[in-house]
Amino acid sequence: MQALATVETEVRDLIRTSGLDPIRDAEQVRALVRDAVADYDDRSLAGNLPRLDDLGRAAKIVFDAVAGFGPLQQYFDDPEVEEIWINQPSRVFVARRGVAELTPTILTADVVRDLVERMLKSSGRRVDLSSPFVDAVLSDGSRLHVVIPDITREHWFINVRKFVVKADRLDDLVRLGTLTGQASRFLEAAVVAGLNILVAGGTQAGKTTLLNCLSAAIPPRERIVTVEEVFELKIPQRDVAAMQCRQPSLEGTGEVPLRRLVKEALRMRPNRIIVGEVRQAESLDLLIALNSGLPGMATLHANSAREAIVKMCTLPLLAGENVGSRFVVPTVASSIDLVVHAALERDGVRRVREIAAVPGRVEGDVVEMADIFVARGGRLERADGFPPHLDRFEAAGFDVASLLRPAA
Repeated sequence: MQALATVETEVRDLIRTSGLDPIRDAEQVRALVRDAVADYDDRSLAGNLPRLDDLGRAAKIVFDAVAGFGPLQQYFDDPEVEEIWINQPSRVFVARRGVAELTPTILTADVVRDLVERMLKSSGRRVDLSSPFVDAVLSDGSRLHVVIPDITREHWFINVRKFVVKADRLDDLVRLGTLTGQASRFLEAAVVAGLNILVAGGTQAGKTTLLNCLSAAIPPRERIVTVEEVFELKIPQRDVAAMQCRQPSLEGTGEVPLRRLVKEALRMRPNRIIVGEVRQAESLDLLIALNSGLPGMATLHANSAREAIVKMCTLPLLAGENVGSRFVVPTVASSIDLVVHAALERDGVRRVREIAAVPGRVEGDVVEMADIFVARGGRLERADGFPPHLDRFEAAGFDVASLLRPAA
């Protein structure tokens, strides 16, 4: 440990004197670290310096300390790790394939603060007493969330949700067991036909991945405008305009909330609008956009397709006292066409549990729904419902009856 600490100190001095940026000039820093480790090894052979056991391992540890995320870098490098979180310096957890585990990594409070500062450096965002929460995206696409005292009792809480690319298209979800082939083909047709789709599920259910895969089915000539709290969507189409929210300044000015972005998106000639996650009053602006004939998609936290529709009937009421259920409920019924509900199962696999249609009818204050696919015995099977707007499927060249015909 003493030898590594000595090399790390020397490398930091070299970085300062050379004017290198550890993030921007990563390859030059890597070469500098290799040279510093080799030089230290030569000196240790001729003097009383403690030896380095493994030069390659030593170079990686030092590089991770000066240009990576130190003791956490091993989890960033592990492709099986999906999420990293810290409850206190001695409690570092990771999730592998959906299953949480306590790691042997022990940090100090100063190291935790230094790691957060390093993570936030490239984002331009901050966390302090006046702004004790922060959401940011790391350079590799991972999402960072930090909460500090006095919101927490004593320790800093850090969550890093890694951007682990396991699926880019609906076919990939079939391979992973999230969807069946028939459900995948139906959803692809629904996207091409321009149906409005709501992706629902709990935390870590794979909503963003599912939304990415659905977006990949959008015809390439269409212009897509996306709005998110922080950038998470990775849409492969060529004409994509992506926007994220902005935190207020130290003076409390300059904040750009999600609701403002939804309104601005409508001025950007979209063929599709995609909202990363609907949480509050922006749901009203999204409904108005969808109701005007602009196709779109969004995600929502909900435990079932039915609960997702109920929530969509409730959230717009947060927009103000002049917004009532008499307007919202029929608007939801006419604006949302499909709800896809996904869940993280006990075995760590993310699966779509149901695909439900919203025919557009309201009975009392209840939006009617029809099951198209439901989970039976752990497998997604065809139910008896049909989607709305069959004419749109036909115009796009799809025969819904054939797509939904039960397997022989």
